[in-house]
Amino acid sequence: MKPKKTFYATTAAAVLFATAAFAQTTTLRIQTHYAPETPSGRNAAQYVEDVQAMSNGEIQIEMFYSSSVVKSVETFDAAATGILDCDMTGGAYQTGKNPAFQFVGDIMGGYDTPYQQLSWLYYGGGLEAAQELYNKYDMQLIGWWVVGQEALASTKPIAGIDDLKDWKFRSPPGLETEIFAALGAKPTVMDFTEVFTALETGIIDGADASILANNKGMGLYDIAQHATHPGFHSMPSDHLACNKAKWDAMPEHHRRIMEVAMEKLALRQAMSSEVANNEAVAELREAGVTIHNWSEEDRAEFREVAQEAWEGWAEKTPEARALVDSHKAYLKQLGLLTD
Repeated sequence: MKPKKTFYATTAAAVLFATAAFAQTTTLRIQTHYAPETPSGRNAAQYVEDVQAMSNGEIQIEMFYSSSVVKSVETFDAAATGILDCDMTGGAYQTGKNPAFQFVGDIMGGYDTPYQQLSWLYYGGGLEAAQELYNKYDMQLIGWWVVGQEALASTKPIAGIDDLKDWKFRSPPGLETEIFAALGAKPTVMDFTEVFTALETGIIDGADASILANNKGMGLYDIAQHATHPGFHSMPSDHLACNKAKWDAMPEHHRRIMEVAMEKLALRQAMSSEVANNEAVAELREAGVTIHNWSEEDRAEFREVAQEAWEGWAEKTPEARALVDSHKAYLKQLGLLTD
């Protein structure tokens, strides 16, 4: 019996050696705009660790933080052309390429929670609709991670629609400026780094910067004693999108690992932001900041004006029309829109 055992052991070892020898490895260079010390940066690092562990080291990822290789807005093209392999920033940076990217980057006035927005991607036909857009530019959308609804900071009360009249605030460019201007506000486009000083000097009355916890961390509520929470107007989606040729060349189990790890990342990102926001609410109220929770009527009016702006953007390209129609159909399914 001993020789037979030795034969089996030798054969098994040979099979294992051959399997290891022929195991395909994947190396990826990914850039994110987040710094490694931020909550989102830490979540991105966890994604890398998860993928490498689940693949038993067959997938090796080099993550570049804080847009250290190319500018954030250039990450998508850098991945599409092979300078990088994947883009972990956000689709909204690519609206100049195709307005349709607005509706995978920041829908504006759409969903109430990150879980609803993520469910459009996985259960509302969103991934298929978005994939057509990404493939058009030689990229593959792997998944989303959604931080949650952003909050407004203001030196004046901002309790509802009526308070937007002549409210001068920092806004990102594009769709948001159109929506708020239609509601009587005066959006001012400025760099993210200028927000604190502009508030401090009174150049603006308020700002759309980030989620409540991040706004607090930036010190905005040391100056602006009013905040909106829960948010209603903006919920950016960050994406992981990879060079399509690179993606197609990966073995199926590597692709599956990356997709599943993205779903974990999305859940962790949403949950961690919710926890941080709840902690910030308690601390801000204790510090005397007024938290404004808009009424359902005001939220519905904002969403109605947002829809009108969506239609204008939808007419710009067939891809934009397809994504707007997909969102509207799913929002109706959720009861957030009515005919």
